[in-house]
Amino acid sequence: MAASIRLLARRVLRDPHVLNNNTTRINENVRRKLGGGGGRLRWTACRGFSDGDRAADRETHFGFQTVPEAEKAQRVYKVFESVAQKYDVMNDAMSLGVHRLWKDTLLHAMNPQPGQRLLDVAGGTGDIAFRFLDYVSYQRDRRQRRAVRSMQTPSWQDISSKYYASSGERAGGEPGQESRAVVCDINKEMLKVGKQKADGSGHGTARLSWVVGDAEELPFDDDQFDVYTIAFGIRNVTHMDQALQEALRVLKPGGRFMCLEFSKVTNPLLARLYDAYSFQMIPVLGEVIAGDWKSYQYLVESIRKFPDQETFKGMIEDAGFYRVQYENLTGGVVALHSGFKL
Repeated sequence: MAASIRLLARRVLRDPHVLNNNTTRINENVRRKLGGGGGRLRWTACRGFSDGDRAADRETHFGFQTVPEAEKAQRVYKVFESVAQKYDVMNDAMSLGVHRLWKDTLLHAMNPQPGQRLLDVAGGTGDIAFRFLDYVSYQRDRRQRRAVRSMQTPSWQDISSKYYASSGERAGGEPGQESRAVVCDINKEMLKVGKQKADGSGHGTARLSWVVGDAEELPFDDDQFDVYTIAFGIRNVTHMDQALQEALRVLKPGGRFMCLEFSKVTNPLLARLYDAYSFQMIPVLGEVIAGDWKSYQYLVESIRKFPDQETFKGMIEDAGFYRVQYENLTGGVVALHSGFKL
């Protein structure tokens, strides 16, 4: 709660109009916590697109266009609604499959442990959530195998008890808690595609949830998740500072923020090649594969409007995270940013 109050104070200094909205939300959270119990995941009502009155007379970018803030969220929604069915195919085509390596790098840097809870925001097709659950299952199974091998000529009772003790996933030192992943996306079509992938891959629903929600107004109570990820999504948010503050709010103390996003290429030669490929090839691929030139033209332009690595690092720090750092991947085509909540 103290962290929420500090964030509210900073936001009021920047924009007094947020005071009434956030006071209402904090009061609602307090009432829920007083009436609820246990350590289970708690959900709050999603308020949909946020602060329409504040955005009514302001402008922002939509790719290289300038649009009213109130219109951007709906325009972005239509883009991803249009490309949802071909989104994964286009990711492979545009990046020549390298996006898979970027996402694997994120998971290895995260190194999630059994029992942790992940929130993947703007993660409609589920790539990060699937990798998280697979990685945790691999870690759990490896520990089980090591435990069994370490036993010297055990009886079957010893093997059974040892296996049972090691199979309970742990979070915060408490046995029996399973790892869970929540995919949160404002676009229902993207979530629909993700659910279809989950059904086809055998991930099921036991440890995986799908939630319609806005990154700027997450439908979760404070201090709920061990890890927050957002991959190639934060550049589409209207108010990135608000999305970062929401990330801080829903993370547990000590929780980790991780963002994978296109960034500024550091090598001049690579930058020229990347620009030529982006503007001349990606919209063409979008037209050929997805039948949608305009959406992929926007996606290319949105990448160019995103802040450089140092600027975005400063934004993460301003939101209240500490130990913030970034790693350039593929010469800065993509950067992996991370930070922790106190």
